[in-house]
Amino acid sequence: MYGIILAGGSGSRLWPLSRELYPKQLLKLNEEKSLLENTYLRLNEIMPFENIISITNTKHAVSVKTQLAKWYQQAIILSEPTAKNTAPAIAVSVKYIIDKFEDDVILVVPSDHLIKDSKAFKKTVEEGEKLAKKGYLVTFGIKPESAHTGYGYIKTSKMKEGLKADEFKEKPDEKTAQKYYKSGDYYWNSGIFMFKASVFLNELKKCAKDIYGNLQEFNFGGQDVIDYNLFDKMPSISVDYAVMEKSKNIALVPLKSDWNDLGCWEAIYDTNDKDKEKNVKIGHVVTEKCKNSLFFSSTRLVAGVGLDDVIIIETADAVLACKKDMAQDVKKVFDKLKEVKDETHLIHTTVYRPWGYYTVLNQGEGYLTKMICVNPNAQLSLQSHNFRSEHWVVLSGTARITLEDKVFMLKAGSSIDIPVKAKHSLANPYKNELKIIEVQKGDKLIEEDIIRYKDIYGRVDE
Repeated sequence: MYGIILAGGSGSRLWPLSRELYPKQLLKLNEEKSLLENTYLRLNEIMPFENIISITNTKHAVSVKTQLAKWYQQAIILSEPTAKNTAPAIAVSVKYIIDKFEDDVILVVPSDHLIKDSKAFKKTVEEGEKLAKKGYLVTFGIKPESAHTGYGYIKTSKMKEGLKADEFKEKPDEKTAQKYYKSGDYYWNSGIFMFKASVFLNELKKCAKDIYGNLQEFNFGGQDVIDYNLFDKMPSISVDYAVMEKSKNIALVPLKSDWNDLGCWEAIYDTNDKDKEKNVKIGHVVTEKCKNSLFFSSTRLVAGVGLDDVIIIETADAVLACKKDMAQDVKKVFDKLKEVKDETHLIHTTVYRPWGYYTVLNQGEGYLTKMICVNPNAQLSLQSHNFRSEHWVVLSGTARITLEDKVFMLKAGSSIDIPVKAKHSLANPYKNELKIIEVQKGDKLIEEDIIRYKDIYGRVDE
């Protein structure tokens, strides 16, 4: 069996913790591992790491690679050059598996689901595998626990081998959701699928001729790169619209494990432990006479008094406050920020990189101050900047700094100046974290002002 992890998406309903450049699947959300890592390890209980392909957007590829490489150094990452939704992503991944491996059963899973009972999940997958081998497109449904309006629904009927998926329904209004829930014939759409590669391509040929036609131009025999010009021809459409809603060959297997797609902050509330007042408190939180609420602190104390059924989320650069039953509308705030080009939708003040992370401490006209943390035995690329100079002060650890043709070893309290256009690199060859303060000066202080010459993470400019 092979696996495809859909690792794109922006997680806009979990703003401000989830950002476009560091979305929810990369977050740990009060867990030891990220949602992506847990998904990867869950699939590894069913198949070897070398059979798992993760497909993500170019802007997330380095972060995805960094997280998965902790578990399998040769993790296969396909990078979409442009976002085209799930149908093209799955189609290209299936073509990759056929070109590189064989026509076998494939399990497709999102990277951002919370599933804790991996044994029950594996048992359900084994049931689905039997149907997939008989030539069905298999979808996995969740028996509704309520008339939820935040999920898509699948109408089912009985057939000889189990359940047939008759109709895929969009997220309903409250009245329609109540009707679906009471009927007993509907399941929530989990977004998890299984099929033989050849069966999926055959259904694609019947239901989405444009995608199928474009797919014939792809050849992964000698490369792992998705060609931009070919992929850009693909329509932007979900696999539900493109295939699942049109195919007459779909079986549904009820998912026996726990499941939550963590689609909004209300889902985070539902899946976390609560105190006697039914509050969920994550981070540095103090409350007085509050109940049925979620409080999340990232950097500072969050205090609540007399609040009921609310969500309060604090990060270093943004605070969200909303009624719990309006958590789905957080996406509208995210979209407004994106529309007015407010970078708060895009990036955190803390940004993770393969070598560690940096936190923006202060910014003003002509200057920017960061705290940079370099992991043990990690290093930044050999690079230069056309528009800024930098001043580094070592806070802790020992830094190995390359500046043009000289190498400096600086301990805590030492500093160095990096002139404009000078080739330089920062490395931490020791077992403890290295932390430095970086002060940038210049007229153009942007991340794009980096020219990379050498990089152990493969991010070299052509």
